[in-house]
Amino acid sequence: MMIGIDLGTTNSLAACYRDGKPEIIPNRLGQALTPSVVSVDEEGTVYVGQTAIERGALHPLETARAFKRGMGTDRVYPLGAHSFRAEELSSLVLRSLKEDAEAYLGEPVTEAIISVPAYFNDMQRKATKQAGVLAGLTVNRIINEPTAAAIACGMGENGRDARYLVFDLGGGTFDVSILELSGPVMEVHAIAGDNFLGGEDFTMVLCGLFSQHTATALEQLDPKTRGEVFRAAESCKCAFSQQQKVTMACTIDGERREMKLDLSQYEKACAPLLERLRRPIERSLRDAGIGLNDIDQVVLVGGATRLPVVRKFVIKLFRRIPGFLVDPDQAVALGAAIQCGIKARQIREVVLTDVCPYTLGTEVMVDNGLFEESGHYLPIIQRNTVIPVSRTQTVYTAHDNQTRVNVKILQGESRMAYNNLQLGELSVPVPPGPKGQEAVEITYTYDVNALLEVEVYVPSNGARRRVVIQNQENALSEEEAAQRLAKLQYLKQNPRQEEQNRLLLLRGERLYEECPEHRPEIDRAIMDFERAMSHRDRREIQSVRASLSKTLDAIEFGAPRK
Repeated sequence: MMIGIDLGTTNSLAACYRDGKPEIIPNRLGQALTPSVVSVDEEGTVYVGQTAIERGALHPLETARAFKRGMGTDRVYPLGAHSFRAEELSSLVLRSLKEDAEAYLGEPVTEAIISVPAYFNDMQRKATKQAGVLAGLTVNRIINEPTAAAIACGMGENGRDARYLVFDLGGGTFDVSILELSGPVMEVHAIAGDNFLGGEDFTMVLCGLFSQHTATALEQLDPKTRGEVFRAAESCKCAFSQQQKVTMACTIDGERREMKLDLSQYEKACAPLLERLRRPIERSLRDAGIGLNDIDQVVLVGGATRLPVVRKFVIKLFRRIPGFLVDPDQAVALGAAIQCGIKARQIREVVLTDVCPYTLGTEVMVDNGLFEESGHYLPIIQRNTVIPVSRTQTVYTAHDNQTRVNVKILQGESRMAYNNLQLGELSVPVPPGPKGQEAVEITYTYDVNALLEVEVYVPSNGARRRVVIQNQENALSEEEAAQRLAKLQYLKQNPRQEEQNRLLLLRGERLYEECPEHRPEIDRAIMDFERAMSHRDRREIQSVRASLSKTLDAIEFGAPRK
């Protein structure tokens, strides 16, 4: 069975294609969204999702979140006695989604199509694929998130050709894609984005305002208290969807500190983030060679597009009401599931073209008018070129009696080579002679799975070198990957059948720490629940669990107990 997965910064979810339609797969708690949070205890038990969030409130140094932003880097996340790379943490989320899908579908899940931000570079895409492998999945395709969302939205079903701008703002990344539909063909014209801009940044604005207003140095707080501040800020951010004024309050060092804020003040503080949203939009329009008036519909995707400050920005910029054609949290996963249907030949009518997100090229020497200067970037495949694509560029020897030509394989937009990302390097022998005499043909081939093949050919001597870019300096070798896979298999997943109970106990422990005035009541309720679990009577456990849940709701939210 193949499933589609939206591996998000804040939340992840899976979907399948069956009975002629895409379907969201609920997780073990019966919810569509699984928070992309991982916690590992001292016994090596892994907690993923909402349970990891609750455990993170108690054990922040053993919990990681927003690690998608570290994909494709060598950053290490220490979790207590363990340490992980971003792709390893992502694999634990993927493994949880895989298990939930198998339980829901009643059959093994071995393959997946995983979405990534359109602006992910080669290293980040390879790290995502590696995460899937570590989770026990064959990753059939990496698909761009806005493209998947466009598929899910069923654009063009009304039979009318049109241009769409997909505005995809998730928890940690921002993408904008311009697509055109012509009959059954969906063509991506341009993509742009910011891999470090998302809903979490809008939460951090509130944290910063709270810090200034209450004279609280957040960096000096202990991890638990910082977590409480972040949760309070997240709650206030969401509250702006329903009200114009909010109050953010936290207890710090036994003192209650609060900040009252209205929406206009928040919008003003978010101005730098909104400007960062504007730049990729302008860039994508410029690359596509069109203006704002040429866009027929703006489609919002990603949970952060629910924020009033973001919606107001989009309405003002495009001078129109944007559309939610499907649930913005679920659009990408549903699109990935439809792509599974296309892959399995259950759907035939969609023809999808995508583009290369970054320029690919090499380093050359150029004459600047005074002397020959090395280190310049020679683009071979320009960004937003429709893929699959193959381009050949001929270069010439730069020095007299040169015997080898080294070809650096680069990705990026800077005119200077050293500012771009080096993906690899090839070297070919050339016959010695005067500079500029020997020609070298460099061919870049980029496919729909973001795999880059580079071939270097010397016509005069027939020398040919070829490489498929798969490994980078920060990627794992085969031996290291096997060792990491063994380690991840050794870690124990929190049993699915215990998830609801464990989640409730962790929530109770958190509220016990946060609400001293209710500690006796919480303690009694937790002991009652633990005693019921020891009896192993399912009906008794369900009854006492419901009672504990009502007690905690009343304490945390002021909800009625009956």
